[in-house]
Amino acid sequence: MNQIENRSKLEVLLEETKEGLKSQHYLADDRTATTVSLAFSLKKPILIEGPAGVGKTELAKAISLWKGLPLIRLQCYEGLDEAKALYEWDYRKQLLSLQASKDDSQSVKHLFSEEFLLERPLLAAIRTNEQAVLLIDEIDKAEPEFESMLLELLSDFQVTIPELGTVKAIQRPIVILTSNQMRHLSEALRRRCLYLYIDYPSPEREAAIIHERVPALKDELVDEAAMALSKLRNMDLRKAPSVAEAVDWAESLLAMGIETLDVDIVVQTLNVLIKDHKDIERAKQNLSRLVEGKKKNER
Repeated sequence: MNQIENRSKLEVLLEETKEGLKSQHYLADDRTATTVSLAFSLKKPILIEGPAGVGKTELAKAISLWKGLPLIRLQCYEGLDEAKALYEWDYRKQLLSLQASKDDSQSVKHLFSEEFLLERPLLAAIRTNEQAVLLIDEIDKAEPEFESMLLELLSDFQVTIPELGTVKAIQRPIVILTSNQMRHLSEALRRRCLYLYIDYPSPEREAAIIHERVPALKDELVDEAAMALSKLRNMDLRKAPSVAEAVDWAESLLAMGIETLDVDIVVQTLNVLIKDHKDIERAKQNLSRLVEGKKKNER
């Protein structure tokens, strides 16, 4: 009986999460819905890995919109440091205050107070009075040292500012970290997170995504587009078409009034899907071979 009750509870939870994300045009599978549900229940961050453009960032945006929570985003890059991610002091304002002050001893103390503190995304996410979705995007682009700084935040949802002391979260944010796997992330960081891997969708799933995002496109054309995308991703391209580019392509086909997909149409619109000249040429050659092979088989 307990197993049946637990199963029923899980199914209700998954259905609620799927429907919530679908309301924001994000189609979640069972694994994604389970991970998101657990993140809410356990109040743990989610580390999402996978190829670029498969919907990792979009998941964070969909959660934010579904729950009606503000999205605070930290875009990671090489050279990102504490001052840009956590906080820094308004040095210009401090200097002006120091020049205007007559009592130097008191002014120096006053310089490192709330008045001169500049919040960056990480500090803003834990000091906000309402719960927020904190998106730490493409963390694999930042140096390993940056991960060490995140550990206190991800474990205890607090940060230490030497001049002010420890700042604890008023409301724990929902934390989403994304990685395109440009480098391996530390085990210490992974242990603090739930893990989710998102890959390119199957043709059936891609068709469902396109139908959700471009409902005016005919079902037959949606299926043809999904199969064409699958073939393109199986080619040896430097950068395979992303899901976002697939949606752009579907919208382009709709705008052009295309009703049936053929190789000529795919070649003509490759620049919507592929953003590298060499990849476009390689795709054209492979598509030509596929057509020639199909004609030989028909004979």
